[in-house]
Amino acid sequence: MQPTAPESHSAPDKIQWPPVAVPGQSASRGETVKAGPLAEADAPTAAPVPVPAERSGSEAPSDAEPAPDPEPTPGADLLDELRSHISKFVILPSAEALDAVTLWVAATHLQPAWQHAPRLAVVGPAKRCGKSRLLDVVTETVHKHLITVNASPAAIFRSITAEDPPTLLVDEADTLFGTAKAAEKNEDLRGLLNAGHQRNRPTLRVSGPEHKPQAFPTFAMAALAGIGDLPDTIMDRSVVIRMRRRAPRERGAAFRTGRDTPALHSVRDRLTAWLAPLRAQAMESEPVMPVEDRAADTWEPLVVVADLAGGPWAARARTACRVMTDYEAGQDEEGGLRTRILVDIRRAFAVEGDPAVIRTSRLLDHLTEDKEAPWAEYGSGGLTARGLQLLLKDYGIGSANRRFPEGVQAKGFARTQFVDAWTRYCPEPPPRAHTATTGAESPGDTAA
Repeated sequence: MQPTAPESHSAPDKIQWPPVAVPGQSASRGETVKAGPLAEADAPTAAPVPVPAERSGSEAPSDAEPAPDPEPTPGADLLDELRSHISKFVILPSAEALDAVTLWVAATHLQPAWQHAPRLAVVGPAKRCGKSRLLDVVTETVHKHLITVNASPAAIFRSITAEDPPTLLVDEADTLFGTAKAAEKNEDLRGLLNAGHQRNRPTLRVSGPEHKPQAFPTFAMAALAGIGDLPDTIMDRSVVIRMRRRAPRERGAAFRTGRDTPALHSVRDRLTAWLAPLRAQAMESEPVMPVEDRAADTWEPLVVVADLAGGPWAARARTACRVMTDYEAGQDEEGGLRTRILVDIRRAFAVEGDPAVIRTSRLLDHLTEDKEAPWAEYGSGGLTARGLQLLLKDYGIGSANRRFPEGVQAKGFARTQFVDAWTRYCPEPPPRAHTATTGAESPGDTAA
């Protein structure tokens, strides 16, 4: 689970930033701007985001002054207000998760500006974890919501427009993808959600009396809530919020549609008023990101919104991005067998003293003797040499006859076969920073 939020919901002071300049980095990350409405007379503006200075081959001194927060705009106050509304009704698992949901909701109001439409995956291990309640609040604050419970894929892609896409909301997503039979039945919906993450990925359908192929747009931001993880292809395109059941000491206000939606709609309308004039600026923005590849594509709209707001939001967005993607990378390491096997093989080599070669039989002994690993129960009788070959096939790794120090030949693997795969799929994490006073690990290491 994600790190537990402090009572104040402020970004943790103990987070250690990476040794690169990050726009909006502040020495006092817990500082927030007092929430307040966006005045009608205020023209929408965006705070300038400082650009990191180029380096001449050497790192900046470790005691260099951090970059100051950008000047806050009225949008910073509005994000604070939205964050306050969300935290009033829903107990999020961490301060970073609360920031992420706030920025994701705001990003729905600028969908025409984005190249990628991040999904919001609201998942939990059991019932009564607050997933549906969070979706209730999100529904009333996102742009042009479209509830898709039990809707057919045909109805959904006929509801998506290229110029002004809606925000798709799917509750009880576990009923759609929770079993192999259900997942197979809803493969078209999964394909639509995958394709809709990136602009210009239409779906083709034959329609009309002449049965001509017609392209339907799929690009739209989407939030999905359900028990257990969603399909990997959706999780990989999502800002993942791992909900948990409320503890006895945690209290949230009851949500009443008639009473509470007017205030939420007021925030929603002011988000549109603030962000709509900034569409061109958002399209041109290329923010410095603390992550790469698909994670950067998914989180970029949230970071852009934070940079447009200014104040502490620029730093908080990047903190949430780094902490939450680091955690999900750990989930993938434990859950994806094809990644897990690489991690466990690296551990086996380390136990053996990192030899140049290792026998297949000896490697299997290491893998199956680990009681916390899945290999002893893999297949009908535990992981075999054949099963190991199949798991490693996609990486281009296979066993061969090797000569070992004792002068005998046997099937085995060379350590050099794995180095490239280790680097690409499960790189060693950097040393974790500890606070000087308590020695506690950073929030990215804390499991809630």
